[in-house]
Amino acid sequence: MKVRQDAWSHEDDLLLAETVLRHIREGGTQLIAFDEVGDKLNRTSAAVGFRWNAIVRNKYEQAIELAKRQRKERKRAQAMKPIRTVTNVPTQQQLNKPLDLQDVIDFLKELKNDRTQSIQLRDLKEQLEKDKKQLVVENEQLKKELKVLEEKYSVVQEDYQSLIQIMERARKMVVLQESDEQGTAFKMDKNGNLEKVAK
Repeated sequence: MKVRQDAWSHEDDLLLAETVLRHIREGGTQLIAFDEVGDKLNRTSAAVGFRWNAIVRNKYEQAIELAKRQRKERKRAQAMKPIRTVTNVPTQQQLNKPLDLQDVIDFLKELKNDRTQSIQLRDLKEQLEKDKKQLVVENEQLKKELKVLEEKYSVVQEDYQSLIQIMERARKMVVLQESDEQGTAFKMDKNGNLEKVAK
């Protein structure tokens, strides 16, 4: 059981601040930082947390904001990192050396990162498949709409040609009527053009 009655020294506060800021930068939690400092100073994590929130935190507001920005940049950089297809294979020399706690921690962190990336890739794949299905449906809908518009255009084109022919016939009939009234004779050639007939 950790029980201390002595006051906090400047070095204790500094250790607390450095540890908490490091955990913030690296994406860890303050609770883990409090546990770590408590183990080093032989204090409870509750006492460490109280000290941080009551006294130390106020002195490091700018450093906390900087640590949070660094954490964001680090996450962004990790997201942009190319995905490794093969994990680091240890060499024979590394296999022969005894494992220490840091090696195990590093391995577990790498394993966690690989698993996180795998989950992110799976989620991205699922989202892309949903998007693809939606685009296929939209594409089919647009094809149907295009077919309907092409049919309507074809009908409009036919109606336009018919209207032009009717107007041309009407023009020719008017010219023939005027020529009959004036006594001028016209005849239509084989191409449908009118020719004035000399009397």
